[in-house]
Amino acid sequence: MRQRNRGRAALAALAAMCAVVALPGQVYAAGEPAPYTFDPGAKAVRGSEVSTDASALTAGSVYKSSIKPGEKLYYRLDLDADENAYVSAVAVPRAGSKVAYGDGITVSIRDSKDLQCSSEDALFGSAEFPRPIAAYAYRVPKKDSGTCKDPGTYNVLIERDSKATSTPEAWDLELRYEAEPKLGKGVPVPTGAPESWPSASPEPLGQAGKKRHGGTGYYDATSLETGTWEDGIEPGQTLFYRVPVDWGQQIFATVDLGNSVGGSGEYVGNALALSLDNPAHGHVDDASPLSYTGDPASVSLDPLPPVAYENRFTYTSAISAMRFAGWYYLSLSLSPEIEKAYGRKAIPMTLKVQVKNAAKASPYEGSAGVFGVSQDDKDMARSGQSAAEAGRSDTMKLVGAAGIGAGTVLVLGLGAWTLLARRRTATAAGGPAGQQPFGGPPQAW
Repeated sequence: MRQRNRGRAALAALAAMCAVVALPGQVYAAGEPAPYTFDPGAKAVRGSEVSTDASALTAGSVYKSSIKPGEKLYYRLDLDADENAYVSAVAVPRAGSKVAYGDGITVSIRDSKDLQCSSEDALFGSAEFPRPIAAYAYRVPKKDSGTCKDPGTYNVLIERDSKATSTPEAWDLELRYEAEPKLGKGVPVPTGAPESWPSASPEPLGQAGKKRHGGTGYYDATSLETGTWEDGIEPGQTLFYRVPVDWGQQIFATVDLGNSVGGSGEYVGNALALSLDNPAHGHVDDASPLSYTGDPASVSLDPLPPVAYENRFTYTSAISAMRFAGWYYLSLSLSPEIEKAYGRKAIPMTLKVQVKNAAKASPYEGSAGVFGVSQDDKDMARSGQSAAEAGRSDTMKLVGAAGIGAGTVLVLGLGAWTLLARRRTATAAGGPAGQQPFGGPPQAW
């Protein structure tokens, strides 16, 4: 009975592992666009209105928090003299809420004297509808600067501004803290931004489109490589894609929105927002919001410079944000106003992505982490796998290996038990008179 229970327990454990892997991350109501998907590994953290009570953030970690209208919340960093620290915040208003022009968040990093290292805004502009918006701040110590170069405690300050006409509810926040690797020994430290770079748009792509459906957050963003990709987007929905862009490479992106069959022809201003963020989830650039009348329409990002370490030395934010290699994130948001004129049905669209130039060597010492492009990244871009899907695939491989291991143990156990039972039977039949086999007669399994 003990052997039987152990076998059943092993099978139950294996089944439980498979069940956990098969569970969906979230369940959505039928016909509703999926909301933002937060990283399931995010740790809950509460921002403090008093800097001395701020919770510490750890490099390489993701956190979930929230912020109310008008709040100013502090989080703490403990930095050495040389660390390049990047902290991003994704603000997520609830679906169906109301936002106004100029609503948004400001993220800044400050030293112990409250001197600002850097700051960035994420604001709702002419496209005044709720969607995820992201910004980052960084501390990059400079020897010739009098601020932000000493080791010690630094504060991340996140401030929210909302108009009186906006929905007065808290926004969820997804926070990330990444530490940039150090430059390799002997790598010259650039002192200025490139004076020129190729700014012409590439020739249009000619190949037929392949279907790839976007994710609903940075965590499950769909991986893309150079190509033409077909999808559909619902009113009020934001779709996320990611593209590996290595050192020396440029990224170009265009969105073609299809026509609405049987639509009203009504004009919807600022209907589609297209945005690009870098590997630290810092905002790079966005395209002018696309208006829609039910006819085909198109919008593109302006040309951006090749990825280069020295881009950080410019005062132009879009160029400065192209400072490291890794996954670059494209997000597309369709206004909920589209539903009033054209219904709830998804509008077909085509996303054209081009990554130009041969990759250059990384300037970092050792592993680049999120600030580099690996062969696995290229494989995921080729297959369309998101980080979430890659994680589930790795888990399934682990479960499969565990299943094979558990099965092998069970088979070996059964074989040993059968052999032992035969020996017991033989001993009982041919042993000395009056001797009983050890343990008595074997029981049926």
